[in-house]
Amino acid sequence: MIKAENWARPLGVFDSGIGGLTVAKAIKAHLPEEQLVYFGDTAHLPYGDKSTAAIQAYSVKICDLLIRQNCKIILIACNSASAAAYELVREYVGSKAHVLNVIDPVVQYVGERFAGKTVGLIGTKQTVNSNVYKKKIDDLNAGVQLKSVATPLLAPMIEEGFFNNTISESVIQTYLSDPALANIEALILGCTHYPLIKEQITEFYQGRVEVLDASELVARHLGKVLAETGIASERLPGEPHFYVSDYTVSFEASTQIFFQQKVHLEHYPLWE
Repeated sequence: MIKAENWARPLGVFDSGIGGLTVAKAIKAHLPEEQLVYFGDTAHLPYGDKSTAAIQAYSVKICDLLIRQNCKIILIACNSASAAAYELVREYVGSKAHVLNVIDPVVQYVGERFAGKTVGLIGTKQTVNSNVYKKKIDDLNAGVQLKSVATPLLAPMIEEGFFNNTISESVIQTYLSDPALANIEALILGCTHYPLIKEQITEFYQGRVEVLDASELVARHLGKVLAETGIASERLPGEPHFYVSDYTVSFEASTQIFFQQKVHLEHYPLWE
């Protein structure tokens, strides 16, 4: 079999569930010529309350599939997995593909835009407890003070379809009213599910706080990496390909809403 030119190879994107679709949608909008292969690990969602070892095991198995799909880039479109498994995945994948995470582009933006200011972070327990954002932001020496609050109910709430309603309103307000987030000038949405409730979060702050959506920043960063490495696609792609570790009707429905088209989900159990 003749190996595809690097530019013609697809982009691999994975997450525990529908959260990474916010990133995949932004990539499709910014880079419409790129072919997408998406893996939603619906059998193990959410990752935020899993151990580091478990997330690393899932991530490596998913990468096996994405490497077999000949992906030129593997994007870990999940903050919990980016925190727990990025270094391991990068080592595991080696030279077979470029590995990117969703944390670094956000950290870079915060350093450039909010030097000397106070910034908030909401995310899963895994992401917040890992301190990965704090370490990376501190390493910039930009004088950014980071205040973090774990918001473990948000991702499962969104996966169950509870967003833009009174239930989500109540949970969001409770979390954002935490005194730890007082006097922030920006809020990092440290989970790729959270752009789905960005509107409600923005309304809570009434323009006083810039709400940072990683999906846009990650899509722009990905475009730069493709250009710098000379592997940007040179032609229009086929349809995105979606894999799930456990088929669910809700995931299929969410995917169709995100991409405004009928999608086919291919079931790929990780442990068989």
